Amino acid sequence: MQDRTQAPAASPALAGPAFILANAVPPHLWFGVSAVFHYLGPAFAVLLFPHVGVLGMAWLRIATAALVFAPLTRPWAVFARADRSTQMLLLAFGACLGVMNCSFYLALDRLPISLVAAIEFVGTIGVALVGLRSPRNLAALAIAVAGTLLLIDVKWSSDPVGLFWAFLNGTLFVGYIVLGHRVARAGAGDGIAGLGAAMAVALLVVLPIGFADALPAFSAPPLLLAAVGVGICSSVIPYICDQLAMSRLPRSSFALMLSLLPVTATLIGVIVLRQVPSLTDCLGIALVVAGVAFHKPAPD
Repeated sequence: MQDRTQAPAASPALAGPAFILANAVPPHLWFGVSAVFHYLGPAFAVLLFPHVGVLGMAWLRIATAALVFAPLTRPWAVFARADRSTQMLLLAFGACLGVMNCSFYLALDRLPISLVAAIEFVGTIGVALVGLRSPRNLAALAIAVAGTLLLIDVKWSSDPVGLFWAFLNGTLFVGYIVLGHRVARAGAGDGIAGLGAAMAVALLVVLPIGFADALPAFSAPPLLLAAVGVGICSSVIPYICDQLAMSRLPRSSFALMLSLLPVTATLIGVIVLRQVPSLTDCLGIALVVAGVAFHKPAPD
């Protein structure tokens, strides 16, 4: 059934040659950039947890993104022009972003980044299943899932609280895919305008949760700059790239490509956090890449 939700109107700052160039770049390349930054920023965030707290870092990440998007997308204008159903969509998307980021950081505080990434991918399997439509894609998904299970390596930890936050994050990540695709269907520019509005909602959601923990950063300029850098790497670059990819990829194809996230998480864990993978982890990475390569996109 066709989605008849009225799209957010694009900001003038997001129109013109920039988006002609954006649409000329293959959507898979945009996804690749997103896959790298999706865990690069959080890996650096882990290093800042002792200084601003887990929820404080989550607040700084979302606040940075909201402030970067605000002058470009004018979220107040997007909401004013949108009809009621679109406003509800943006509110739901923003609430999902806010709670997802907090649960993600709470999981990273207790579990290895590769395990959190693998659990995050589990939720996307259901989204990919909806659009399989061919034995080839079923085989591709099976290969990718096998690789992810090897990455998990049955290291389910003895920390039930950490696992709770990891699975909550994975559930909300499915919401991010579904709601993000609805916003992105208007096209790249309109999708990013909607993303900016949703990020403003996310800031309001997390304001009472993490602001107090984030206060020490405002008295330490180097720490604040580092937190801002994490926010740009975590919630600006990857989310914009996701919108540029979502606007041209079927939701099922995008969901299966997300199986690359455990791969990038493992590699970034090696570089930033010195979490060296085992031979089993390397085999898992190879299977995930093979599954993504074997997948044939199907139209939504």
